[in-house]
Amino acid sequence: MRVNGLLHYGLQVPDLETAADFYGTFGLDVSERATSLAVRCVGRDQDQTVLVEGSDKRLHHVSFAIAPGSGPQWQRHLEEQHIELLDGPGGDLGAGLWFADQDGNLVNLLERDVAEPRAVDTIPVNLAGGYQRVDRARWLDADAPAVPRRLGHMLIFTTDNLRAEQFYAAVLGLKLSDRVPGKASFMNSGPGDHHIFGFIQSSHPGLHHSSWEVETFDQLAIGARTMADSGHRVGWGLGRHTLGSNLFHYIRDPWGSWIEYFTDIDQITEDWQARTDWTAPPAVWCPMMPEDFLQNQEDKRD
Repeated sequence: MRVNGLLHYGLQVPDLETAADFYGTFGLDVSERATSLAVRCVGRDQDQTVLVEGSDKRLHHVSFAIAPGSGPQWQRHLEEQHIELLDGPGGDLGAGLWFADQDGNLVNLLERDVAEPRAVDTIPVNLAGGYQRVDRARWLDADAPAVPRRLGHMLIFTTDNLRAEQFYAAVLGLKLSDRVPGKASFMNSGPGDHHIFGFIQSSHPGLHHSSWEVETFDQLAIGARTMADSGHRVGWGLGRHTLGSNLFHYIRDPWGSWIEYFTDIDQITEDWQARTDWTAPPAVWCPMMPEDFLQNQEDKRD
């Protein structure tokens, strides 16, 4: 059995007003619920982040999509894997199946179709091998603000990358896309993005980053500038990653994790063969990576 995709992640933060301002500046819609804030991409009918208030910042849960009507089958599967089902957190977050992963992170399975992201027009480009834009000055419409169209993937810290891979493969059916031994693992849910989920080795669990697709390289750059102008000046980019190949720019959020604009990620099929011995650097080209980029800023859990 395999989940159909990543739906959203839950994040506990000490100040919902700060969170709403940060995600709104990033280009996302934030709305109030009874006990939480819901973050969505403009034009997409799907929660992408759910923010709840607590004493400190920490990853609250991760939610994956399963086919409508498949809940009983998934429940049997979880029981066969000796996974203990838990009560949901309550409030706005009671639906679906809940359990803990190998590190104690809450995982939620919801019977939902993954919503289609906002449609965009194909943008003609002039690159060697094919000049598509003729008698049209690109700069005149290249200043659109960054408005993410979907949450593409997220990476979390884990105490044991191989154990995490094995858990999410056996329990959720995710497939390994690529691995940097002892450092990072990237997993997919079938044809589509090179990865929707992954792990970075650490001393304890936590959120490393979430990654949001924008339409163009221009929006990626303009988003970076907008966030810096709003006071969020610590970042990493612009660059092009190795594993996944996406163009990227990261911004550090108010609580020490990272949030990423990306575009142009590798697309894979069931024929993709994972390589498990990469020693490649994190990017083909980029500025120097911040020294604390791979440091887990969340407190260890009791």
